[in-house]
Amino acid sequence: MKSVSVIGTAKFDSHLCFVAETVGSILAKKGFAIISGGLGGIMEYAFKGAKKENGLTIGIIPSYNKSEANKYCDIVIPSGMGHARNILVVSSGDIVVSVGGEYGTTSEIAIALKLNKHVISYKSPINHENNFMDVDTFINKIKGLL
Repeated sequence: MKSVSVIGTAKFDSHLCFVAETVGSILAKKGFAIISGGLGGIMEYAFKGAKKENGLTIGIIPSYNKSEANKYCDIVIPSGMGHARNILVVSSGDIVVSVGGEYGTTSEIAIALKLNKHVISYKSPINHENNFMDVDTFINKIKGLL
């Protein structure tokens, strides 16, 4: 099974979370497993969208406490690695999709690009080749690329 790492801010933002939920649904409908950091915000809403399409969700959480994962995680991997788990999150997906984000997302995008992963972003905290500021263009890129 192919997988996509979905990354972004852990903070709730209604627009960004709606976009993440849409992305999760699209990816799951296409048969991709969704990997994320397993917490709130973008991670939770991408998983919520995936679960609407009966998709598989895998959360690589920063602590050893499985109960910290969001309720949409099918498989919880308690890394105990804190922010260092970002490397595991982005290296595990065949493709990386980011929605919004801050410093943690910046580090994940940098690692993904260093690993030559294909990264597609909506409102990325750092500019790169496939960073879209228009939601419709971003969603169409997700639909067309995968």
